[in-house]
Amino acid sequence: MLRMLAGIETPTSGEVLVGGTPSLLGVSAALQPKLTGMENIKLGLLAMGISKDALPAYVSEVKKISSLEEEALIRPMNTYSSGMSARLTFAIATSRNPEILMVDEALGTGDATFADTAKKRMSELLDNAGTVFMVSHSAKTLRRTCKQAIWLHDGKIVMEGLLSEISPEYAKWGECITQKKFERAQQIVDYNRAQYVEPAVVFESEAARLLNRR
Repeated sequence: MLRMLAGIETPTSGEVLVGGTPSLLGVSAALQPKLTGMENIKLGLLAMGISKDALPAYVSEVKKISSLEEEALIRPMNTYSSGMSARLTFAIATSRNPEILMVDEALGTGDATFADTAKKRMSELLDNAGTVFMVSHSAKTLRRTCKQAIWLHDGKIVMEGLLSEISPEYAKWGECITQKKFERAQQIVDYNRAQYVEPAVVFESEAARLLNRR
C-alpha cells in the first residue's frame, strides 16, 4: 500500500490520489555495500528524488544526523558495524521533511548512544509532516504516533477508526495467533470485518454537483 502511495508501484485496479508529494521513509534497498558511505549518501538521496543541484545541502544534513566521522564516510559500507550502517540509513531516510510521510515498520537506529538523536529527528519529521502513514505490528509504536488506524488482514480492511478502539481487538487476535488458536483468531477477524462499513468517497467536483442539486 505504501509503495503505491509513493508512486513506486501501480495498482492493478483503481486509483491512488494524493494531495501532496509522498515520501517513503526507508532507502535500504538503494544502498550498495561495496560503495563508500559518501557514495551511498548521494545514491540514497538521488533515489529519494533529490536533485543534483540540491545534493550538497542534503549531504551536509545527512552527515550531521548520522554523526559518522569523515574517516568512516570514505570507507565501503561493508566495513561498517551494524550500528554504523543503521545510523547512515536512518540519516539518509530522514534528511527531508515531506508533506506526506510514510513509515514502514520501525526504522533501525543503531546503538543506544544514537537513540536520543534518532528519537528527536523522528519527532521533528512527524511534527512537520502534514500527513503520516505508519505501518507497524507494534501497538505501542502506533500509540506514540497515531490516533486513527486501519487494520488490514490478507489485503482487506478489518477495522478502521480510532486506534484506541481497534488496538484491543487486534491484541486479542494477536494473542490467539501466539497461542495457536487459529480458529478463534479467524472468528475475531470475521466478526470485526462484518461490522465494517466502507466509507462513501465523494470527490470535490461530485460534491459540488450534489450541492447544486439542492
